[in-house]
Amino acid sequence: MRDALREKLEKRQNFDWTIHNELETREFGLELSSYLKPGDILALEGDLGTGKTTLTKYVAEGLGITEPISSPTFNIVKEHRSGRIPLFHFDAYRLGSGDELLDIGAEEYFYGKGICIVEWSDIVEDVLPEEALLIRISYGEKEGERIYQCIF
Repeated sequence: MRDALREKLEKRQNFDWTIHNELETREFGLELSSYLKPGDILALEGDLGTGKTTLTKYVAEGLGITEPISSPTFNIVKEHRSGRIPLFHFDAYRLGSGDELLDIGAEEYFYGKGICIVEWSDIVEDVLPEEALLIRISYGEKEGERIYQCIF
């Protein structure tokens, strides 16, 4: 799994990836974190319960973040600075538009020295930089299965 994923991530090409369980989610998140660099924005789309926050948790683990990761629904953004690169975790679920995200100063985060992960990115896609890495998460056919459509 890792070699095939590593090859796709190195090329930053579009691809679909099937996740069968949480262990594979962790492996994907850890591998993805090794390719992220300051200034990268990871946009996550998916229905409730598809695992956006779970994936974020494992990307954070790969970055060496030691604080607990939870959905920042009521804060809009949570800052995590304990890792090798700061992580700024956004949840746009309660926002009505991208302008509301900009009103809280998101551009400073987007063009800063950390990595941004934006859950519910489809709500604010109009203000996300073009170079954002998009992962659309959908339910697979089997229980616990997820399909990651990676648009890099």
